[in-house]
Amino acid sequence: MKVPTAAILVIGDEILSGKVEDANARLLIGELRELGVALRRILVVPDEIADVAAAVRELSASFDHVFTSGGVGPTHDDVTISGIAAAFDKPVIRHSELERRLKTYFGDNADESKLRMADVPENAELLEMPDWRWPVLVCRNVYILPGVPELFRKKFLAMRERFRVEPFFTHAVFTLEEEFDIAEALREIADANPSVAIGSYPNFATPDYKVKVTLESKDGDALRTTLAALLVKLNDQKVVRVE
Repeated sequence: MKVPTAAILVIGDEILSGKVEDANARLLIGELRELGVALRRILVVPDEIADVAAAVRELSASFDHVFTSGGVGPTHDDVTISGIAAAFDKPVIRHSELERRLKTYFGDNADESKLRMADVPENAELLEMPDWRWPVLVCRNVYILPGVPELFRKKFLAMRERFRVEPFFTHAVFTLEEEFDIAEALREIADANPSVAIGSYPNFATPDYKVKVTLESKDGDALRTTLAALLVKLNDQKVVRVE
């Protein structure tokens, strides 16, 4: 079963300098998981056209969906559009429909800085959404989203269902055994059940349990079989709970 993959490209000097805390990648981590999409990469790059272009080129070729965050405003440091255009060897053009909407919205105040918002990579698609004046720009498999968290959130949620696929099935086992005592058993089970992702996470914050073992798969039957095998391997006197 092929699992759709995704990458997030966060663009902005303000993120790398710590002036602004990124909230958009954090949102997508949860959203993509709930939609059944496997997030494989999160990359942060500065406001440099060459860096954006190199990152987009690599991510677009490697993953099914790429979501960019930031760098799409009217100021000098908004270079995302130019970077994406360079990634695909396309010129930046002024989109006539976006220009028309901007002139309608701003009227006599539609100066060049505002009309710059109509500049797009050639052949970019406009993904229209109900109740939104401004569409999402899509270049091949790259979805261009704003960096402002509230706008990013609203735009992604408006289009999120187009990405939904079969869900991930999950279980978690909490045990009082030490991680090094169960490491070999986990390795054996993982090798025998390649369609199930197994994670091991020690807990030092509370006395309730010592290790949380997670199991995740698109195959519900394989997940149940793997869970049963894991419980056989673990000391049942030390299993705190199964979720």
